[in-house]
Formats: sequence, structure tokens, C-alpha cells
Amino acid sequence: MPEAPIPTASESLHETVAAVDLGSNSFHMIVARIGDGHMQIIDRLKEPVRLGEGLNKDKRLRPEVEERALACLERFGQRLRGFPLGAVRAVGTNTLRQLHPDSQFIEHAEAALGHPIAIIAGREEARLIYLGVAHGLAAGAERRLVVDIGGGSTEIIVGRGFSARLRESLHMGCVTMNLRYFPDGRVSAKAMDRAELAGALEVRPVREIFRKSGWETAVGSSGTIKAIAAVATAEGWSEDGISATGLARLRDALVSAGRVATLDLKGLTEERKPVFAGGIAVLRAVFETLGIEHMQVCDYALREGLVYEMMGRERHEDMHERTVLTLSRHFHLDQTHGRRVEATALSLYHQATAPWCLSDSRCPRMLAWAARLHELGLVVSHSQYQKHGAYLLRNADLAGFTRQEQVVLAALVLGHRRKFPVQEFAALPTGIQDCTKRLCIILRLAVLLHRGRSTDSTPNPALQIIGDDLTLDFADDWLNAHPLTRLELEQEAELLKTAGITLTYQ
Repeated sequence: MPEAPIPTASESLHETVAAVDLGSNSFHMIVARIGDGHMQIIDRLKEPVRLGEGLNKDKRLRPEVEERALACLERFGQRLRGFPLGAVRAVGTNTLRQLHPDSQFIEHAEAALGHPIAIIAGREEARLIYLGVAHGLAAGAERRLVVDIGGGSTEIIVGRGFSARLRESLHMGCVTMNLRYFPDGRVSAKAMDRAELAGALEVRPVREIFRKSGWETAVGSSGTIKAIAAVATAEGWSEDGISATGLARLRDALVSAGRVATLDLKGLTEERKPVFAGGIAVLRAVFETLGIEHMQVCDYALREGLVYEMMGRERHEDMHERTVLTLSRHFHLDQTHGRRVEATALSLYHQATAPWCLSDSRCPRMLAWAARLHELGLVVSHSQYQKHGAYLLRNADLAGFTRQEQVVLAALVLGHRRKFPVQEFAALPTGIQDCTKRLCIILRLAVLLHRGRSTDSTPNPALQIIGDDLTLDFADDWLNAHPLTRLELEQEAELLKTAGITLTYQ
């Protein structure tokens, strides 16, 4: 599986870790030292790659932008040389979410960086942003509205303490807004009005739920917002962050200048100028639509959230586990049955680890989650419920899970019964096809052995594997006492032939 391994409960977090954020505007990296539950940032790197500008209509990157991005990642990779697998968490956001499935950019990017890259969904990005911001602010019980303007998306979150209660990712950012309304660098009042209106329309579907959420303070966390705050403060238009009046004066100054290139404002860097107008339009839309009068600024965001997420897993606060438990409860799954299937699946897995080379620490976790969620689709219908469950897992917002983890989980649930979905596994990235297929075969056997849902007759067969030949050995004449299971194993052996697997039992 190509994403960075997740430390299990028995593993310790690395003393020095790194987080890499492949954003639509800039690539960022932080290196942090971890100790006694605290994070100390010891290095920061940032490059304005403008990845969002390079996405063409076919959802592929223009060659010159791809080259620029890979060159940046090679430089990041040099800093990360020597970091063990699992000590680096790298994620892609809006632009990489849109890339054509056949694009080879991720593979090239992983080679340049020297570490796996995970693509995260918008709401998962929002959760991680909030986690970073919450740790970057003084602890408090107030309900916070957090806004992060990226190059291709804007995340808005309401939360309290370290928990995000509302999360939304909006399809607008400083790069995309700039390309659409200020492509030649000219900023007219009409263009700014149109950009702000477009931003307001993007916020509109969630406006009321966020207005009524009861947030008390507003916090901005992105480079765009920090740049706007720096200018507003330097010009004397705002104090301690960004005020609505100060933001309006900044907007007017931009329109009066007519062109971003000629804009002469204190605190505005040349690096930020190309996307400054788009950032102003997005933030103005958010201020107006959500009724924000003042916004403070936090230095922490997605990258810091990634590090704290790694630390949380070390403290047994894994968001994956919380999400699986929430799904189980929400959809009224038989958790006792799921745990029995999980126990048998893990028993078979440990016997298959050596012959099938399943040494990746994420394998048993994915298998365990699939076992506990394999009946999720029953909430829709018993007929073809494996398909309904796979659809839900593939498309739901699952906090803590990357998009690829969701795809793998969906494939396991889809394949746990009936016809073996060979094409589903063939569509996975090459590096994880065999591993995921083998996990699915183990899950199928575990589900089959518990089909009777009995609590007083738990099978514990020995599993022997030679290549693609599997043998289940039941002790104490167990199979003869369970003729239905014998028949089901006979049917399963026929189904597994399509996957190139030979199954025998005794």
C-alpha cells in the first residue's frame, strides 16, 4: 500500500517527523521534534509552485508546472533523506484531488520526495486544519469558526476544543479565483464585484448552518489570510488580525490601483501578489456571507494538524478507530458479530503473513476495519448489500481516512461475498493490487466461517498457503459436524477460481 504506514498501538512515534502539504498554490513542509506530548518545529520550507494554474481541461498538469512541482519535491526530498518510512506524512489537496486517474504525477512525485503521498478529501483536510489551529491557539471553551483559503479550495470549520463539529470544503481558492476573474492582473470594480458574488454563491448552501452554529470567535489560518492580515496591520487598517472595515479598505485600495503589479502596500510581498486579488475576493465573500466582523490569525494549519494527528495515534487517539465505531453505531451494525469475524480474519492473516508477504503494518488494520464494517450495506438492502456497503465507504466523508484508504476498504467490502470482483482489484494502483486481493480472500473466509452467527462454535482452522493454493485444516472432525459450512466452502472454492486461487479443506 503506497501511503505512509500508520503507527500501531505497539509502535512508538519517531522522535523527528515531517509533514508535507502539496497545496494548489504552495508546497509546504515542516520538520518537528516530538517529545513528552509536545511538538517543536525545527525547520520550515515553502515554495510557491502554483500547481492549480497548471491543471488543464483534461485534468492533467501542463508539463512546465509538473516539472516545477517535481523539482520542488526533489529539494524537499533532499531534506527528508534518511527519514524512515512512517516518519513523514505527505498529503495532496484540491488540485491533486482533481487529477485524471491515469495521470502519473503522483508516482513521479513520490519518487522525487522519497515518501508516499496520500490524497485527502476536502472535509478531511478541514478536520486536519482545525486540529492544527486548535493546538496553535490558547486553550479555551469557546466555539471557533476557522477559515483556511488555499489555492483551489476554502475550508470552513466550526469546532470547540480539539473537536471539529462542522466541516466544509468549498470549491474556490486564491489561485482559481484569480484565474477566473483577474487573469491578466487587472482588477476593476466590476471584476471584483463578480468575484465576490461568485464566492458568496459558493458559501450560500452552507451559510445558514454555519451562521446558526453559535461560533464566538473567527480564526484564519492560511498563507492568504496571513498575508492579508500583514498588509491590513502594516497600513493601520486593522489591529490584531483582520477587521471587516480593514478588509473593505484593502479591497478599495486594490481596485483603485487597477493592477496588482502596481499595487504598493506595506507588508505585501512580490511572491503573494499574483494571487492576492483572488484571496481578497474569497475572504470578502466569507466575511459578508457568514457575518464576520473580526478575524484573528493563527500560524498553525494543515501541516501542524498532520503532526498532531500522528501524535494522537501514538496516544491511542486514532481517528480511524473513532470513525469505524461511529459508523457501526450509526448504522446499527452487529458489533459483536463484526468483532468475531475480525478475530478470525486476523488469525488467518497472521498465518498468511509470511507466505503471502503481508508484512505491511497497515494490512491488519485495513482487514480489521473491513471485518467490522462488512455488513454496512444492510442499511440499504439485504440484496447485494456488499455493493451498497462499498458505495457508502467509497463516497462517504470518513474522518481520518485518505481517499485511497477508502477505496481499499470499499474493495474489501465489495469482495467479501458472492462473485469475486476481479476488475475492482485490477483498477487499484499496481503496488497494492495483490495485497488488497489477498486481504479480501482472508476476509471472505472469515465471513464464511461465521455465517451461522453462532457464539458457541467458533472455528479455528489452520491455514496453509503455497503460492495461490490454500488449504484449511479443521481439527477434531469439525467440518463433519458442520455440513452447511462444508457446502459453503465447496461453493467458495468455485468462486475463488476466478481470482486464480485454489481452495481445499479437510
